[in-house]
Amino acid sequence: MAKNLLIVESPAKAKTIEGYLGKDFTVKSSYGHIRDLVKSEDAIDIDNNFQQKYEVPADKKQVVSELKKLAKEADMVWLASDEDREGEAISWHLFETLGLKEPATKRIVFHEITKPAILRAIDNPRKIDYNLVNAQQARRVLDRLVGFELSPVLWKKVKPSLSAGRVQSVAVRLIVEREREINRFKSEAAYKIVAIFDKGRNAFKAELPERFSKQEDAEKFLQDCANAAFNVNSLDTRPTKRSPAAPFTTSTLQQEASRKLGYSVARTMQVAQRLYESGYITYMRTDSVNLSDTALSAAENEITSAYGDKYHQLRKYKTKNASAQEAHEAIRPTYFNNHTIDGESNEKRLYELIWKRAIASQMSEAQFEKTVARIGISTRKDELVANGEVMKFDGFLKVYLESNDEEDDNQNTESDNAILPPLTKGQLLELQELSATERFSRPPARYTEASLVKKLEELGIGRPSTYAPTISTIQNRGYVVKEEREGRQRNYQVLTLKNGNVNKETKTENTGAEKGKLFPTDIGAVVNDFLVQHFNGIVDFNFTASVEKQFDEIAQGLKDWTKMIRTFYDPFHKDVESTIATADKATGERELGIHPENGKKVSVRIGRFGPFVQIGETATDDSAEKPLYASLRTGQSIETIKLEEALELFKLPKAVGEYEGKVMKVAIGRFGPYISHNGAFVSLPKEIDPLDVTEEQAIQLIEDKRKKDAEKLIKTFDEDPEVKVLNGRWGPYIEFGKLNVKIPKDKDPKSLTYEECKALADATPATPKKSRFGKAAPAKAAAKAPAKKAAVKKKK
Repeated sequence: MAKNLLIVESPAKAKTIEGYLGKDFTVKSSYGHIRDLVKSEDAIDIDNNFQQKYEVPADKKQVVSELKKLAKEADMVWLASDEDREGEAISWHLFETLGLKEPATKRIVFHEITKPAILRAIDNPRKIDYNLVNAQQARRVLDRLVGFELSPVLWKKVKPSLSAGRVQSVAVRLIVEREREINRFKSEAAYKIVAIFDKGRNAFKAELPERFSKQEDAEKFLQDCANAAFNVNSLDTRPTKRSPAAPFTTSTLQQEASRKLGYSVARTMQVAQRLYESGYITYMRTDSVNLSDTALSAAENEITSAYGDKYHQLRKYKTKNASAQEAHEAIRPTYFNNHTIDGESNEKRLYELIWKRAIASQMSEAQFEKTVARIGISTRKDELVANGEVMKFDGFLKVYLESNDEEDDNQNTESDNAILPPLTKGQLLELQELSATERFSRPPARYTEASLVKKLEELGIGRPSTYAPTISTIQNRGYVVKEEREGRQRNYQVLTLKNGNVNKETKTENTGAEKGKLFPTDIGAVVNDFLVQHFNGIVDFNFTASVEKQFDEIAQGLKDWTKMIRTFYDPFHKDVESTIATADKATGERELGIHPENGKKVSVRIGRFGPFVQIGETATDDSAEKPLYASLRTGQSIETIKLEEALELFKLPKAVGEYEGKVMKVAIGRFGPYISHNGAFVSLPKEIDPLDVTEEQAIQLIEDKRKKDAEKLIKTFDEDPEVKVLNGRWGPYIEFGKLNVKIPKDKDPKSLTYEECKALADATPATPKKSRFGKAAPAKAAAKAPAKKAAVKKKK
């Protein structure tokens, strides 16, 4: 047995490190956290300084058992979890759970998995930093208290099965408020003037800096220019420079990977984790832009050898964020001479992005010559402006150009960064075309995952380790959806001066189309409003940022974590009790108007199964007739739906004809519009409006579904027709009631018996657990787990 046991978080990391250490070391993985707070009510003893009770979950018992055995046999145990608060807490949990002793335990940290870094860490061990552990404990306890005390309030006052979280609720608030800004926004039109001068290679564009709000003013401008002479009034040419961006932090990597590669925040972190564990990049959870002296030297060597001395410029970046957690480096390649790596496509692409950003940060400025030409109009006082830019030295742009957020893109004018032909002051220009195009002001942009991370960071909310989980949680809870939305057609006017006359033309453009944007759901908006009304402190941006600062102070040993929690908890608990006792139920109800035919009230609100429209008053025992109900369609919202749109929903379900002697009906269900026929259901594709479905379309859709199902079906059983062997996206599987059951590789799907299927189903867990690094078994998300009890010991 090896004298030393070194424990890391993930098996991939263990495998990489094992190759660097000799036979005296055994390297094992804890597979993330090995214990968590118990689920019972006594998880946190509020009256006893918030003491916690932990348990080792079932899926970690075997890991813990093996680590205990190895730890007893080793002379020294090295705790090598990640270099952040979460990692420090994992080391502490290992120390406590494995029954380790301080003299035979060493804590080591490293921010890159390379042989020199690992050996350097071994030579410089330390003890567990309990300040960092306390900061993580404070976050864990506070989030458990908030989640488990707020959730029952939401069950009673909004809807069952809801939950709330401290940082997540603030993120939802940002998205809800942005959506309402957009809904309130009134677009204004103005005419943009663009001129094209000269011909061929000398042709260039110039713009009028001002825009005309009235069409008649734009038309008059064009008419005034019909017989005008155009001269270059002034030429201003000056050198400009552009500097590279700092190396990546967690948030800037998430933003740039979203803009350049189209990766979600979660995907970026998953891929970066693999790159880190394989030894390709430094630690990927950091808010530092600092590069070590070793890295600066390596970057210099690579730049001068690959591009020459003139491309190198030493830069030392400093983190603007005063609350940067630990002394990490920025995210960078471990070896700058590796321009690319072997691996999966998404790993290669993210690595190359990290390499380019880091290497560019140490390269020379790009140098340009910028020219601004002002063009006079003989018949008016206005001047047209043409901008030109010529690159004199590419510098860092040889490697990398940072992307802009899409909301900034529309700030650029069409003539920016064009190359102007040689011009002289006083030069007479020949006008080729002059146009006035109607342009509309745009509402604030909806958040993408990456721009939401940027906003959270600006507000001081969350930390590098929390961005990705926060974004995932608000979507998993159904408070926010990330989706594409089709735009709508809009007419706009174009006025063009040709041959002395102003021609008018109406053109059409698509507006409002969205891709990969975050939209609040109706339940997300109702929960947000309820929390803002009754728990404003929880969703207040300044309060949430101040909590993060207090966690930082705990990490630095400047604040006692139990006192910090007590200051928060006591008033919060009183708010919970008074809200349960006094608050009205929140439904987001909105009255749309009166039904034009029967005179009954039409309203919209959230119900147990989602948003719906109601015609008539809510039924009572004395009611002569019950109200009518209809679910909202995908893309509709209780905040924006109009009376006419609501009434359309009551035209469904409707019969669209008969097929094989059975009626075909179109309806809208929980998962969208569908056709029902003879007990079967067929989803309607997006391009077909449920109100416009023809009999022929319905028959075709039913036949297509039957054909697809036949191709999918491998085998059925007389013992139970509901049990099927099917062809799925990932290969054959068994559908057994509410379970999707995996078929072992040594079994032929076609020869399976009913008994074999039943045995495989019995061995498949209905609600598989997920570990930090493991994946769940392929069980169907069927019966929802019952709502959790508040796992905190209530204050008496």
